[in-house]
Amino acid sequence: MNREILKKIFILVALLAGTIIALKLAIFYMPFIIAFALYLLIEPAIKFFMKKFKLKRKTSSVLILIVAISIIIGIIVWGVVTIISESSNLLKNLNEYVNIIYEFIRTKLSKIDFTKLQISEDLKMIFESSTQDVLLKLSDIVKRFFSNVLLKLTSIPTMAFYIVITITALYFICTDKIYMIDQLEHHLPQNWVKKIYKHIHGIANALGKYLKAQTILVVISFAISLIGLLIYSLIGFNIKYPLLVALGIGFVDALPILGSGAVMVPWAIIEACKGDVRFGIAILILWIIMTVSRQIIEPKVVGGQLGIHPIFTIISMYTGVKFCGLIGLFVGPIILIILKNIFENTIDKGIFNFIKESDS
Repeated sequence: MNREILKKIFILVALLAGTIIALKLAIFYMPFIIAFALYLLIEPAIKFFMKKFKLKRKTSSVLILIVAISIIIGIIVWGVVTIISESSNLLKNLNEYVNIIYEFIRTKLSKIDFTKLQISEDLKMIFESSTQDVLLKLSDIVKRFFSNVLLKLTSIPTMAFYIVITITALYFICTDKIYMIDQLEHHLPQNWVKKIYKHIHGIANALGKYLKAQTILVVISFAISLIGLLIYSLIGFNIKYPLLVALGIGFVDALPILGSGAVMVPWAIIEACKGDVRFGIAILILWIIMTVSRQIIEPKVVGGQLGIHPIFTIISMYTGVKFCGLIGLFVGPIILIILKNIFENTIDKGIFNFIKESDS
């Protein structure tokens, strides 16, 4: 193995380590990441105002920021209040729901003739006991999750601090964008700036397409499910936590292969088995609306532009979960996209062909 191959392996390891460190830092500096993401969303509106009304950048930025921040704060306040209310109610009634599910399983099991299946009574008892243990463990996980959510949402000074930092950072990014770029060019060598810009532009372009596509699809799924559930609640169906359920559906819909059907189809079947066939059909109708909407919108939003097969996305998600926990579901595909962008030429040639060329 020659020095060139060792150098490339070292670069690959360094990039992987650098990417993981960068993602850890991104979580630490999340208010600034959110501010930059919001800037990317409102930048076209700022440019439009500058061009249309002949305004200076600072004036245009302030006007757009006032509108954008008012909308964002309104959504945050509504979302936080609703999540706190629904999470509190869910925590109060969680044990009751666990008992209902357990009794439902026991009722269904009691109707099965285990003698025909040649299953002993002891095995049946073990199955019932293990089912109860699983439900209790799931209940504990849900309790811990929502308790942490409530703790973070109700810590008003911390929330206020993050919001103020995010809004302040957003203001300076919008108003002083040109100054910050000039400072970067002034303090770094020109060839560095060109190389950094080239790689950052390529990665940002690929990541931007991925995140934009996923965000649009998830937001559409979340919005349709939330509106549908709120309508169902108004017409008399027993839906106690529409926002939490819609958030859960949106989260699952972001995962490859699974989609919203992984939540909604079992939910519809359970409701039908409980005797509420009308509600089960209503859930299936909502799922069909969401699926059709996604099928229509997805080709236009994604358009095959990412060039990553779903199997590699699943592998990256599995690896991400193993290294980073639940957040790895999203971190894994992001690292995959970054690596694909950096090593695009190597991948196109074929790794073994690339090593052969390096050897010769």
